[in-house]
Amino acid sequence: MTASTTRRTAAARSRLAAAGAIAVAGALLLSGCGDMRDKPGTGDESAGAPQGANAPLFDKLPKRIQASKVIKVGSDIAYPPIEFKKNGKNVGVDLDLGAALSKELGVKLEFNNSVFDALLTGMRSKRYDIAMSAMTDTKERQEGIDPKTGKKASEGVDFIDYFSAGASLYTKKGDTKGIKGWEDLCGKKIGVQRGTVSDNFAKGESKKCEESDKDPISIEAYDNDLEAQTRLKAGGVDAVSSDFPSAVYAAATSGGGKDFEIIGDQVAANPYGIAVSKDDTQLRDALKAALEAIIKNGAYEKVLKTWGVEAGAVKEVKINGGQ
Repeated sequence: MTASTTRRTAAARSRLAAAGAIAVAGALLLSGCGDMRDKPGTGDESAGAPQGANAPLFDKLPKRIQASKVIKVGSDIAYPPIEFKKNGKNVGVDLDLGAALSKELGVKLEFNNSVFDALLTGMRSKRYDIAMSAMTDTKERQEGIDPKTGKKASEGVDFIDYFSAGASLYTKKGDTKGIKGWEDLCGKKIGVQRGTVSDNFAKGESKKCEESDKDPISIEAYDNDLEAQTRLKAGGVDAVSSDFPSAVYAAATSGGGKDFEIIGDQVAANPYGIAVSKDDTQLRDALKAALEAIIKNGAYEKVLKTWGVEAGAVKEVKINGGQ
């Protein structure tokens, strides 16, 4: 889930490329290999039995992880297609990537469900070793800045960037309420997930409405994206904004593709990152090496193609590449 303050310049730079990414991803989701409407997914937190010391990158891990053979992952498992429950099983892009990383590291990536805005707090309290949950790598998170106050609230985290996504806007299919883009939302209601880029971007757009002597955007924030979608289907909001993989997946699958339609271009594109504590550099570097390994051996591309989101693939693994 994209989150924290959005810079307008970054959004503007991303619009042309993002529009193509949405089109490609949407087509892939509806094509044979990317259509996940009837497929169960390929992995969950138990996939990929730990190999221990026989794994290629086991020796790079901190001793505590080698001893436990578990990396505890904090994740909000309610964000298809990145991570969600299907037939009682945790599935999605992050779960499958976690299974691929496990094979390189020789330890299990154990996904633990939590609400999105509590994941970094859970890391600070040592409940989780990392957070992997479609979390956008931003300068604010790197530096521990509270986006609401602009003040430093924590030591911040490091990110291993593994995917690229921005925020997309969608409405009920065939009932757009005259909305063609964010500029048409003044005086209308939008549903977002609390604490995400969509949430903060909507607040910024609402201020622009007021500065132009128009009615502000009425923003309804929910604990997860599925709640916002339910509200949209019921007619309680005029539009929903979420990360482009989730928006494209919802448009392709909800109601057999008959519930929603994507409106306008993706905005505020930034990388998703695996969050690691600043003082856990050995674990950070081991995860970076594992991600580079699965990109090189093709496992990374295979996972993204399975879920129809290869438009968001990264070619280079960066640390703290977000703006």
